[in-house]
Parts: sequence; C-alpha cells; structure tokens
Amino acid sequence: MVDSDRSELPLEGADRAGPAHGVRAPGRHRGRRIASVAMGGLLIGGAIAFTIGFVHFVLNVGAIEKPRPAERADAIVALTGGADRITDAIQLLGEGRARRLLISGVHPSTSRETLASMTPGRTQLFDCCVDLGHAALNTVGNAKEARDWARFNGFTSLIVVTSSYHLPRSLNEISREMPEARLIPYPVVTDRMQIGDWWHNPGTTRLLLAEYVKYLMSMARLRLGGPDTSLEAARADASGAGG
Repeated sequence: MVDSDRSELPLEGADRAGPAHGVRAPGRHRGRRIASVAMGGLLIGGAIAFTIGFVHFVLNVGAIEKPRPAERADAIVALTGGADRITDAIQLLGEGRARRLLISGVHPSTSRETLASMTPGRTQLFDCCVDLGHAALNTVGNAKEARDWARFNGFTSLIVVTSSYHLPRSLNEISREMPEARLIPYPVVTDRMQIGDWWHNPGTTRLLLAEYVKYLMSMARLRLGGPDTSLEAARADASGAGG
C-alpha cells in the first residue's frame, strides 16, 4: 500500500536547485540598466556640448572683424571658393596692404586672364604681383600651398582672405603648417550668407554645421601635430635618397 504523504514530498535535491531556466539574475539586470543609463547620459552630454560649441563657433565667426587699413603684412593669400574672395584680395593688394598675392586652389583649366577679368582695371597688378597656385584641392592643400609659397619668398606675415565661416579652419590649417607666421584674418561676407540670423535659414545652418564639424577635425589635427611636410623637408628627403 502506497503512503500518500510520501508521494507529495519534494524530489531529492530539489531544494538545492538554482533559479529556473530563463530567469535573469537581479545583479546582472541591474548592471545592464546602469550601463544603459550611463550611455544615455554620455550621449545627451555629448549632444549638449556639441550644441554649445556650435553656437560659440557661430558667434566667433560673426565677431571676426576686417583688419584696419593701417594693418599690413608681407603678402596676401586668397583661398578660392568664390569670386568675392578674389576681388577683395585684389582690392587689398591695390591698397598697398601687402607686396604680393597668392590665389590658392585655382582650377588647372582657369587661366590668369579669366581671373584678371573679374577685376577690371587691375591687369597691371595681375602681371606684376599675383601668383596662382593650382595644386591645392582643399583647405589642407591651401595651407601647404601657402606655406611653400611664403617660405620660398621669405614672407612671415600673411593676410588670409576667405569667407567668414571658413576663416577659423583656414587659420588653423595654415598655423599648423606655418607656426612661425603672423596671420591676419580678412573675412569675406556676402548677401547670401548672413550670419546674424542663421537660424532662420536652413541652408545657412547646414553650411555652418558642416563647417563646424570640419573645424573640429582641424582642431584635432592642430592638437595632435604631425610630421614635417615642409618644402625644405621634402627637398632634404629627396637629397638624402639621392645620396
């Protein structure tokens, strides 16, 4: 005869069994929640820092002033990207602000005559005092082209002519290539780029955002430094290889 009380007893070892399969341990669940909260906090903090930095960047761009007429330099560097940059640079050269002008980043198919036609009456300046750089494809290339040209001619102070929003990055890149040079920013402002009410213009906002990201990248390159890519270093490497 079977004892009914005995049949209801738990199986041997059942009281020592762990948690049922599929049930998560409380400690592991809590750790993942903390990690998720921390990650969310980092993302939010990063977004806030990016936004504050962007607004600060825009304010700085708007605060860049044109140099006083009495402020002069050895030479002028104009970075291509708009006709106004070239006309302003030629105007500065005509005012005697510097002895020579480099127009950097000129497309190989663009002739000297085409550029001279943008500033009627300034042909003599183009003939005597304007050099064209065709090697640069971007702002980093502009900086290298300006460096080699300035060092070859013995220029140690430059007026940098480009769009206002492009100036912070341009100055960073040229400073990285020519830390010894004195750079004077000359902002070019056009009617289609009104920095004062940028938040009302989606196109302007997108342009400034894109430029801010590129500016952050240039800041990182400036902080990290890099190998000597000067004309003198290249010539030294070439002579060393030939020896």
